[in-house]
Amino acid sequence: MFNAKQYTDLFVNNRSLINNNSAQPLNNFRDIAFDDLCRLGFPTNKVERYKYTDVPGAFSPNYGLNFHRHQYSIDLDEMFRCNVPNLNASLYFILNDSFYSKFLPRIQPPQDVIVCSLRQAAIDYPEKITSYYAQLARTNKDAINAFNTMFVQDGVFIYIPAGVKVEKTIQLVNILRANIDLMANRRVLVIVDDNSEAGLLFCDHVADEQNFLTTQVIEIFVGQNSRLELYELEETHVHNKRFSNIYINQQSGSITNLYNITLHNGLTRNRADIILSGEHAETNLYGCVVADKSQHVDNNTLIDIQSSMCKATQLYKYVLEDSAVGAFAGRVLVRNGAQHSVSDERNANLCTTSTAHMYTQPMLEIYADDVKCSHGSTVGQLDEQSLFYMQQRGINRDEAVLLLKFAFLAEVVNFISLPAMRDRLLRLVENRFRGELSRCSNCKLCK
Repeated sequence: MFNAKQYTDLFVNNRSLINNNSAQPLNNFRDIAFDDLCRLGFPTNKVERYKYTDVPGAFSPNYGLNFHRHQYSIDLDEMFRCNVPNLNASLYFILNDSFYSKFLPRIQPPQDVIVCSLRQAAIDYPEKITSYYAQLARTNKDAINAFNTMFVQDGVFIYIPAGVKVEKTIQLVNILRANIDLMANRRVLVIVDDNSEAGLLFCDHVADEQNFLTTQVIEIFVGQNSRLELYELEETHVHNKRFSNIYINQQSGSITNLYNITLHNGLTRNRADIILSGEHAETNLYGCVVADKSQHVDNNTLIDIQSSMCKATQLYKYVLEDSAVGAFAGRVLVRNGAQHSVSDERNANLCTTSTAHMYTQPMLEIYADDVKCSHGSTVGQLDEQSLFYMQQRGINRDEAVLLLKFAFLAEVVNFISLPAMRDRLLRLVENRFRGELSRCSNCKLCK
């Protein structure tokens, strides 16, 4: 294992400073996380779930960390103008790894819905944070969890009370801003109580050309008969490294739809672990990746079906160009007693050059004898016959290539139930293939 001593020493030397600028419920887990990171070290490619990403290489450069919680100056009204037609989201911001409380949304969520700083929530609602924080993202088996738990000082807390339907999407824009190379460690805790419904949109952007490294751990609890639509959209730059771990626990009758869209990045490693702990729980995971140059995108999923009559669907599609590298490893675990469960897992990939590489590993592990499960993967190139057919009908080759790539990924985007979000993403994908990132009117973040 790679020796993480440079970070464990950093933690020991700054432990008091980290604690003083955070809150006690978060501080309670640092010692355990420290011991686990010392034992585990950073995972190498010999660790099964990290075999496709060079974690030690990503963490080896020196990055600044904002232990003092200095506020960076930013004019959000001037810099960020999100005008996705008809979305009308409740808009919040995270600046590096701190909840930006100076900007409150013009469209407020319903009364009793809480969206605030995780650090402040630990002070105002200690019983909720103590009951849920670090209960899914265990540190004893994952070094990224341990690292994040050691260093995190703030993040976001979202609470949806029982029986509440949040009509407007809650949008959280993560902005990276610094004048030096910077590491940000953020945490998100989401509680969706019974019989509730909500949509969450996480957008990752950068405001400066520095080297950034982000660790993000998201813990989500979805109550009985509740529904959660969760969107993750990354539009950063080639100097950004991102490690994001999502953990979801679903109770009986709940539905979670997770959409993970990577349109521009440097190195991205997404982990999604979902536990279906109650009967008739349903989860649907959709991934859409566009990567070129030497970009790297690694999606790793685990769906743990623990109860009967559950349903799990996964569809991930990649378009890789130039020397980009993609990886998908999806495991579905059907436990003993989870009878009459249904699972379908597909990963389809398009490599448009001979130097693009895709690693795909769909997996099934079944301990129940009355289930319906399937999985499959494909890696291919553009169909020359289709290109010839389109050219014969007056479409030039470049436009024909773009249309085929767009149609390939549109299958994933079209699963999005929110029309405004679906239309916006279709436009983003098309513009990405045209060599640009689409931006909202006067927005200075999307480059």
